Amino acid sequence: MTEFKSLGLSETTLAALAAKGYTTATPIQAQSIPSLLQGRDLLGIAQTGTGKTAAFMLPSIDRLIASGKRAQPRGCRMLVLAPTRELASQIAQSARDYSKGSRLTVATVFGGTSIHKNKTDLARGVDIVVATPGRLVDLIDQCYAILLGIEILVLDEADQMMDLGFIHALKRIVRELPSKRQTLFFSATMPKTIRDLANQFIHEPVEVKVTPVATTAERVEQFVTHVNQAEKQSLLTIKLRDESIDRALIFTRTKHGADRVVKLLAASGIAANAIHGNKSQPQRERALGEFRSGKVKLLVATDIAARGIDVSGVSHVFNFELPNVPEQYVHRIGRTARAGATGIAFSFCADDERTYLRDIERLTRQKVTAVALPEDFVAESARIKSTRGPVTISRDEMNGRNGRTMQDRNAHHRHNSQSQRGPRANPAGGDRRNGEQRGDRPQGDRQARPEGQRATLGASFGAREGGERPQGDQPRFYGPRKKKWAPRPANGGQRGGARG
Repeated sequence: MTEFKSLGLSETTLAALAAKGYTTATPIQAQSIPSLLQGRDLLGIAQTGTGKTAAFMLPSIDRLIASGKRAQPRGCRMLVLAPTRELASQIAQSARDYSKGSRLTVATVFGGTSIHKNKTDLARGVDIVVATPGRLVDLIDQCYAILLGIEILVLDEADQMMDLGFIHALKRIVRELPSKRQTLFFSATMPKTIRDLANQFIHEPVEVKVTPVATTAERVEQFVTHVNQAEKQSLLTIKLRDESIDRALIFTRTKHGADRVVKLLAASGIAANAIHGNKSQPQRERALGEFRSGKVKLLVATDIAARGIDVSGVSHVFNFELPNVPEQYVHRIGRTARAGATGIAFSFCADDERTYLRDIERLTRQKVTAVALPEDFVAESARIKSTRGPVTISRDEMNGRNGRTMQDRNAHHRHNSQSQRGPRANPAGGDRRNGEQRGDRPQGDRQARPEGQRATLGASFGAREGGERPQGDQPRFYGPRKKKWAPRPANGGQRGGARG
């Protein structure tokens, strides 16, 4: 057991830790803090919940205080990049807690919030900025963020940022940074692609590993039940009636799936909130706040939220749908068994998900215990379905995205039905689809137009077909066919005749 006071932290930082009741460092904190206080780069391999936020924030705060510099307008001194808004918000709150007693300022920069406020915060300069890559790139492009004064760069959950497609944004941001800086790189997994990325950012780093790569939390009991996809909702409803559940996270693969689970639970009298990328920032904050306070003890989430939810007291994790990326399973169940507690992870595996289960067991190097369906599952499932009643799903939830309205789709289907019934009647006579024209328009070949009609245009096309530019011609433009040569009209260059 290593105490914080033996790691060389300042009295101000130790006082802030004592105010939160922290006296003993976790393994990653004990291994990282002394090297970071010396200004070394660091490559940290650790799962969420191991205390890595304090591992990089505590020594960084001490270094910022000791340097005595001030942030330049539109700039910052320490930049922390995180993959999700929730994680960025939590890191920023930790920075505020750990820097109490100092004059360091902290700001967040991420989507879903007022970009005007981001500009205002950066305008006067900030000591610590916690950001998601996308919004920060927007501010850089608009010249509202200048990163030349960065002293410390932190990339947290780098593997998740790669999964979410932030690689180009990261490279864009790093181009704006000074070459002389301290860089800290953290990831829960370390495949070759992540290590190659780390080598681009860090120089002769100290490497810290607190758990074997891609292993799951030892204090999490893991179970799997093989069940048909259509029966998962009933099984989840039965499981959630367990009174031992303090707080539970339920993971789905899609946003639509998360919303549907919440609605079906509500129809069975079970309160739950959903959190995913289609929710507005106020909705996400409200759902997470009610979950953290215990007002609503069930939170249904997609994998984008798996890295950004740091809530103590999560006793159960339910994988309603197994992730198709096995590393995500590690991050999902890592939401429980935090701060020394134990946890339980239940997974529901349909026939088409057995491959995902095998990949997970291969990655974690352990077998997930199979549990049979409850003995009264069939009768209980039938009772749940009979009492639940109809559930209406909105258009966005059915599509899983913003698409056409139901009225648009109905109109489309009506149009197709009409097309299949046969030709539409033409009020002017004739069947337009068989080549007949509306009204008294001339029939047959286009050359049957009245004499002189479109003569000028016809001459122009004729001139083109000749392949040579007539002498004295001027350039004329006809829609998308640009820079084609045609003779000047006979009326002195004015557009007249049939074209007028």
